[in-house]
Amino acid sequence: MPDPVRVIAVTSGKGGVGKTNVSVNLAASLALAGREVMLMDADLGLANVDVLLGLEPEFDLQHVISGDKTLDEVIVPGPLGIHVVPASSGVERMAELTSVEHASLISAFSALEQPIDVLIVDTAAGIAEGVVSFAKACQEVIVVVCDEPTSLTHAYALIKVLSSRHGVKQFQILANMVQDESQGLNLYEKLLNTTDRFLEVGLKYLGTVPFDEQLRRAVRSQKPVVEAYPRSPASKSLNRICEKIERWPMPDQATGYLQFFVERLLAAATPVPKVAGAE
Repeated sequence: MPDPVRVIAVTSGKGGVGKTNVSVNLAASLALAGREVMLMDADLGLANVDVLLGLEPEFDLQHVISGDKTLDEVIVPGPLGIHVVPASSGVERMAELTSVEHASLISAFSALEQPIDVLIVDTAAGIAEGVVSFAKACQEVIVVVCDEPTSLTHAYALIKVLSSRHGVKQFQILANMVQDESQGLNLYEKLLNTTDRFLEVGLKYLGTVPFDEQLRRAVRSQKPVVEAYPRSPASKSLNRICEKIERWPMPDQATGYLQFFVERLLAAATPVPKVAGAE
């Protein structure tokens, strides 16, 4: 049985906060650190991971849902050895999957033959069924916020739904497109003050990615900024965040709801019985 896979959801309460750019660059930074990384575009109807990476996949997750392709067959190679699971863009049917169909996608990862260490799930923004299904199936949930009032209020709404209705109690907060670390910490503290008053959840400060013109250039060239401009302020911040992620402990058991690679978690948590007479 392969080792458990670290599974991380990157999500946000609203669009426009740079969530997918964060997902792409976290995947790239972890790949540069020597990890086998898979990046799943879970914004099923408005996918754009492939656009940010300059990929043109022939097949995507709609072909997995229809039964025409297996999950392994739609994976495309991305930069730095990242394995990309592409989704569809402008396909209304994919944005309206049932909870059973979301569950079938999550369980499909148990049959995945591609060996990986980390799966990053770039969800859609908001509190729709797909966002909740994918977020609660991950071990860690990173909520991306920026310096806009609606970003914080929508992030709070997302955390409230995931915690009160689905039992997710721990969240990592990443401040994106801010001026400096102090501004990022200020956003985190504002959100923390609100959740401490009204919710029973744990919020941790993951880090800040500053506004960086070199990141914008990387987006235009369809490359991760950590690859295109490794010495840029954004790249340095993203690499520090990935160092934190590498130090997170692996979960030693599955939770009560459907998870990615749940079989590997269960196998890792089950002691191997000793054979009589063996040393």
